[in-house]
Amino acid sequence: MSTSVIVDGVSKRFKMTSQRTIKQVVVDAVRRRSTSYSFTALDRVSFTLEQGESIGLMGLNGSGKSTLLKLISGVMAPDEGEVLTRGRIAGLIEVGAGLHPDLSGRENIYLNGAILGMSEAEIDRKFDSILDFSEMEKFLDSEVRHYSSGQFMRLAFAVAVHTDCDIFLIDEVLAVGDQPFRKKCMKRILELKGEGRTMVFVSHNPKQVLRICDRGVVLDGGKMVFEGTAADAVKKINYEITDEDED
Repeated sequence: MSTSVIVDGVSKRFKMTSQRTIKQVVVDAVRRRSTSYSFTALDRVSFTLEQGESIGLMGLNGSGKSTLLKLISGVMAPDEGEVLTRGRIAGLIEVGAGLHPDLSGRENIYLNGAILGMSEAEIDRKFDSILDFSEMEKFLDSEVRHYSSGQFMRLAFAVAVHTDCDIFLIDEVLAVGDQPFRKKCMKRILELKGEGRTMVFVSHNPKQVLRICDRGVVLDGGKMVFEGTAADAVKKINYEITDEDED
């Protein structure tokens, strides 16, 4: 078994600028007072992921989960440390990311597929299957700007799960859309897991984490406070499993 993902001492900071009136900006400039400050989203996070493993990133809102996923995807670069990946990556990091609002659903299937590394011939072969999975045939030739968030997710997810990728990055994608489609997505994710794909999964839903993930990492304020089995990670963060949690 080979290593698919290495996150080694990764830190990420963002420069934040306060919203001020023109008068405040002038006063701050005269007094040579900074109007910005640095926010640490991730602080020296490290873990490795072997081929075929699935890991859940857990933590409260603002703990750094989505930032870490973007670093693994290569969308952003760390300020310190390094992220190494082996193989092709497909990311469902934000609903509709990679979809162009001025293009139709049909055109976006080709655009998003190309972004995820698919050739035009490959998209041609898989087009009917992508469309069937998305259940978006009625809206195929409508501009994506008119889509709801659920429709965005359907199209983006359908394209992503038809790519021949080694690593799948999934960020709260199962929190959007109607229940039947969420169950359909879960079934497909479990099929990909069964095929030996590596997965990094962000979710606040403990049942989803336990079904998909072998291991769990808990983040708190950008720091990694726990790494272990998915079951122990759920206990660590004290997620409450309710009847509303989707299977």
